[in-house]
Amino acid sequence: MQPREELSTRRQLLQLLKTQGNGCIGDLSKALGITEMAVRRHIQSLEKDRLIRSELVRQAMGRPMYRYSLTEQADELFPKNYPQLMLDLLEELEEQDDGEAMIERMFQGRRDKLESRYRDRMSELPLADRVSELSAIQNGGGYMTEWEPASDDGSFVLREYNCPIAKVAGKYREACRCEQQLFERLLDADVERTECLADGEFRCSYAIRPRTGAMTT
Repeated sequence: MQPREELSTRRQLLQLLKTQGNGCIGDLSKALGITEMAVRRHIQSLEKDRLIRSELVRQAMGRPMYRYSLTEQADELFPKNYPQLMLDLLEELEEQDDGEAMIERMFQGRRDKLESRYRDRMSELPLADRVSELSAIQNGGGYMTEWEPASDDGSFVLREYNCPIAKVAGKYREACRCEQQLFERLLDADVERTECLADGEFRCSYAIRPRTGAMTT
């Protein structure tokens, strides 16, 4: 674990590069009030974490100089307001003629695209492996999932401790319905939501039961 002051300097360095675009070791050293050696140490650590990239810049006079900037991965560390933006756009759409139906079709279209994208990853797998694959997919989307067998009858439970679109789902429940339908299609199983973050609970939970005749082992 890194010391608190070292983490603070890393954050300051990332913030500096975010606001000024890029910088060389000397400029960063002056702005942060630390030695160039200390800046290099932080740069090396951040490059290893794929948060900073370097570019060799040739100058009219003198030797070429490295300048450093943030990677796309680092940009994700800074605050985003995507859910509010999406909510604002949906509210605008809702005010249009046939707006509610259009929103419903939009969520259903997203469901269908995700099913098409991930269907091959589930093909020919037993149910336990499909649940594991679904958990990995959801984790990749920031849902913080876990899963486990629910009993010895081939049932499972999947839990999500974060919902990136909880603010949207709280108002437009079609998002939740389409997610449940997506799970049913990908898993080829019966899926029941037993807890929901959008209802104020601290996680979403899904009871997953094999369908008669479906592949379970």
